Amino acid sequence: MDIKKIGLLGGRGYVGQEIFELVNNHPKLSITSAYSSSQEGQSVPGAAQNNHLSYLSMDLTNLELSDEDAYVLALPNGQSNSYVDKILEHNPEAILLDISSDHRFNAAWEYRLPELSEPVSATKISNPGCYATAMQLMLAPLVDKISGPVNFFGISGYSGAGASPNPRNDKELLSNNILAYSMINHLHEQEVKHQMYKEIFFTPHVAEFFRGIHMTGNIIMKDSMSADDAKRVFQDFYTDMSLIKVQHPTPDLQQVRGTSFALIGGFEADINSKRLTFCCTIDNLLKGAATQAVQNLNSVFGWDDNLGIIE
Repeated sequence: MDIKKIGLLGGRGYVGQEIFELVNNHPKLSITSAYSSSQEGQSVPGAAQNNHLSYLSMDLTNLELSDEDAYVLALPNGQSNSYVDKILEHNPEAILLDISSDHRFNAAWEYRLPELSEPVSATKISNPGCYATAMQLMLAPLVDKISGPVNFFGISGYSGAGASPNPRNDKELLSNNILAYSMINHLHEQEVKHQMYKEIFFTPHVAEFFRGIHMTGNIIMKDSMSADDAKRVFQDFYTDMSLIKVQHPTPDLQQVRGTSFALIGGFEADINSKRLTFCCTIDNLLKGAATQAVQNLNSVFGWDDNLGIIE
């Protein structure tokens, strides 16, 4: 069997560790090089397929590059470009997948949310953001039926703030607490406006739990729609998409933590005001990041998006 070799930059981060877990269970992918800014020379604990794998340095002046089939950049926002340049200097034909926001607005990179996109047709792919994933999954079946602005209220676990210490992952500050941040023009609001629908207002919050996103949308429809009709629209739209589940009850985080699924439900409608309200939950580290990275790698190699994700 032809196994595709993957280089993972940022393998020590939360998303990088989830990518290791997914690739360990994948029949056609293997992580053959992993890079970390803090663990150089240490063995990689999650590399079940390669027990002798050790982290390589991320020092740009000493970046060891081999002949991987693709490179995944699981780096903080603002850090990808220098590594992209270095990889392309080594191999101009390299397949690159960026999990950060650095190339989501760059037309030279193919932005791909798997359930809403055609198969990959490029060698440079940009993964969608976690909040933006939930919002677009909620918008896509309705986008031509909406009247005016859409309001989204999202709460994420603190893993979404990354591993480097900051107020949004400070456990003491978050204890019995919820923090709002970037309440206007959050990067994922800009992303959804750029990719799908121009009129959205998004208010993000972070809470004391580690992982998961709970998103609530309030939408005014062009024409009144009952809750049952809305549910049917979503069921029809996502009927062949194994990772998107539509349900009657409001989804909660316990249903999705540690899974690659997105749950959409809790539809409520006010016929008089034409208002529709419902929720979506995802695991921000999986469907919001690592799962979609593997789906996009599957696509670029010509395989089914969900190979290795759904057995």
